[in-house]
Amino acid sequence: MINIGNKSPTVALETHGCKLNQADTLKLIGEFEKNGVKVVGLNDQPNVYVLNSCTVTHIADRKARQSLRSAKKRNPNSIVVASGCYAERAKSDLLGVEEIDLVLGNSDKHKLVSTVLNYFSSKLIVKPGLDEVQNISTENFRTRAMVKIQEGCDQVCAYCIVPIVRGRERSLQPETIIENIQRLVDSGFKEVVLTGTQLGTYGFDLNGINLAKLIEKILQETDVTRLRVSSIQAHEIDLDLLKLWENDRLCSHFHVPLQSGSNNILKMMRRRYTVDQYVASIQMIEEYVNSPSITTDLIVGFPGEQESHFEESKILCADLNFLKLHVFKYSDRFRTSSYYNKNKISSQLKSRRANVIRTISKDKWNLFADKSCGRIEEVLWEKPEIVDGKYFWSGHTKNYLKVYMDDRDLDLANTITNVNLDRRIEDKIFATSVL
Repeated sequence: MINIGNKSPTVALETHGCKLNQADTLKLIGEFEKNGVKVVGLNDQPNVYVLNSCTVTHIADRKARQSLRSAKKRNPNSIVVASGCYAERAKSDLLGVEEIDLVLGNSDKHKLVSTVLNYFSSKLIVKPGLDEVQNISTENFRTRAMVKIQEGCDQVCAYCIVPIVRGRERSLQPETIIENIQRLVDSGFKEVVLTGTQLGTYGFDLNGINLAKLIEKILQETDVTRLRVSSIQAHEIDLDLLKLWENDRLCSHFHVPLQSGSNNILKMMRRRYTVDQYVASIQMIEEYVNSPSITTDLIVGFPGEQESHFEESKILCADLNFLKLHVFKYSDRFRTSSYYNKNKISSQLKSRRANVIRTISKDKWNLFADKSCGRIEEVLWEKPEIVDGKYFWSGHTKNYLKVYMDDRDLDLANTITNVNLDRRIEDKIFATSVL
């Protein structure tokens, strides 16, 4: 154990995986800072390193182990803490990794800060706060904040470990969500992203509230400039929900997971929609929302996926107007039902299929970007970046196109301006200011 005397430890936090994990990390940052612990960068020799991990695939597990070991290698005297979904799923395995000092899964996340401080034998005392209320970090300032509205999943898809590591569905009270959002807005955040494992069923365990009513309440009771919904299932999209997008504070980007374009595979996965229902939901978005962008997830190589099933996925992905497809090669997760399916697909075939979909995704992005050029869009500027040796500001439009603008004389951080989308060069869109 490090002897830090009367000094408070410094902490660095890293997040892998979903936007829900990002929301959890933001909450942890606030709790550390509330207790006098300075949050620093990964390379600033922190006393404590916390990884908020993902475990949806074996690749996510490997990435987590690499990050944890690298943290100890960078700073051998640091306390290395594994938290999040991988820590929830495989605590005993991670405790056996020499470089890891503490393992705290999702069920222990509420006491992570106090456990770390006690581990240091610090004199700091954790201050009580409202359940699930986020304390806002200002030193680690971001333009876009993730706000958790629910956690857990009752749908139990055949391949998914999330219900095991996140538990049953439970919704946060709308009053708590409103308070969290307004705190973020008061701290300067321009955009808030609603996150959770299963957003579409928000409020099923509460009285008189659902996702559409929550969004309406947020728009009425907070000053948030931009509100974004992180992900929603196809069968949970209806007109009552989409009509809310008449309010231009709602961002016109929809992430609607597909997972497969084959009804046979969707049934084996235990997804709750058919291909026809999925297509109808996408068409409804395009009809009722102004200039939307749609992204999706697709799993290739699910056990039993024949070439004809994959061909159905490939054709559907090519036909629909996606901005981007996030492709995942199926990964066995112990305790899921597909783990026990004997009809496994070879890694070589999974890689081949993934590359086919990635090529379609690249073509889709290029087409969407080219069609967007010439339009005037509102951009939230986030940070400066160097592109080909030149200084550019980067930010995102409401429909989540990343945009670059050469305006080095201005400090655009966390501002919103109108720009003209001029041109696409390879995988980047460049813009000029609209005066």
